[in-house]
Amino acid sequence: MTIPETRHDDVLTNGARVEEALRLLAGAPVTLDVAVKRLSRGSGVYAWWAGPSVFPDLPGPPNESVPSLRLLYLGRATSLRGRILRNHLRRSGSSTLRRTLAGLLVSEGYRTTWTDRVVLVPEDEARLTTWMYAHLRLTWVEDAEPATIEAELVRRVHPPLNVHGVNPEHIQSAVVAAKNSYNISSRPAECSRTP
Repeated sequence: MTIPETRHDDVLTNGARVEEALRLLAGAPVTLDVAVKRLSRGSGVYAWWAGPSVFPDLPGPPNESVPSLRLLYLGRATSLRGRILRNHLRRSGSSTLRRTLAGLLVSEGYRTTWTDRVVLVPEDEARLTTWMYAHLRLTWVEDAEPATIEAELVRRVHPPLNVHGVNPEHIQSAVVAAKNSYNISSRPAECSRTP
C-alpha cells in the first residue's frame, strides 16, 4: 500500500498524491494481525475501518473494495509502524483515536486515571487493544509528506471519528460528546489548601 516511487522529473502534485492516496486507502482493509507485520517505518496516511454494526449511529463512507466496511478515522504519521503500534494500539495518552473509542464505548465500563493527562487504566488499555483487533481493519499509504495531503483527505471523505479538519456540517455530535466525556472522566487531585 505504497504510492509508487517517482523520478525527480515525474514528481506527483499534491492533487495527484491525494487522488492516489484515496485510491489506495479504499483498497481492501486488512486485519490488525496482518497490518502489524506489514507496516513500514515510512511516513504516510492511514484509515481505520469497521463494520456498520460497530458504531451504527456514526455512518462513514463505505470501503470501495469491501463495501461492508465503513471508514471511521483517518490520520497521518511520520512513522506508520510507530504510530499504529506504539500509539493507536497501546497508549490512550498519545492517541486521539483510542481516547475517542473509549469515550464511545463508555457503556463497556472503560476506566480512566490521571497522570499528566487522562489515560485508561492499564487493564483497560489492554482490553481496548483487544477490542480494536476484533473490530477494526486498516489501510495505509506511504507518502513522504503526509501533512500536505491529510487535511484534503479528511475534507473529502469526512471520517466520522475525526473532528479537526472536518467541515462543521460533518462533525458528529456523538463523537464530540464522547471526547468530552472521556476528557472529564478523571481529574488531577486538587491541591489541598491550608487556611
